[in-house]
Amino acid sequence: MNTFGLIQIGLILSCTTIISSLQCNHLPLQQRKVIENSLRLLDKMGKRFPQQCLREKMSFKFPAQVLQLRQKETVGVAIEEIFQHIFYIFSKNLTLAAWDGIALDEFQNGLYLQIEQLEACIIRKHTHYRRSKEASRLKLKKYFKKIDSFLKDKQHDLCSWEISRAEMRRCLQLIDKVTRKL
Repeated sequence: MNTFGLIQIGLILSCTTIISSLQCNHLPLQQRKVIENSLRLLDKMGKRFPQQCLREKMSFKFPAQVLQLRQKETVGVAIEEIFQHIFYIFSKNLTLAAWDGIALDEFQNGLYLQIEQLEACIIRKHTHYRRSKEASRLKLKKYFKKIDSFLKDKQHDLCSWEISRAEMRRCLQLIDKVTRKL
């Protein structure tokens, strides 16, 4: 390969890095848009909360300390983890949920794209934040395990899905509140 070809490859790689870092700099704004869209899609997926499910309400106690504004990267790691768990929960046993399939697909796709974007940005800064990521991961894993167990215990019935949908809405609202402060 000649020198000109190497220069072109170098320019392409440096432009890709610059564009990618610009996307990471605008991540809070992107997250707010994704969260607003996700909240809209959660509302569109199902109808009003069914009255018969009110007596089955469950408190899952979200670990809010994982979203404390100590460092932007730590919050980003926690948000990525939350999105991954929400994506996992909304990717299985949805037959009894009776939700709008198109809205559900759009919701899942939006989460997946945001997870990809967060991973790309966080991997660059990952080495410093490994310990904090593990602490957050354990707290979030415990929280989402409660939701997953609740769904399994209720055999993924309509009410368990509606309660879980309401809880995911609350999670997204907490993330939105934090990202607005970033």
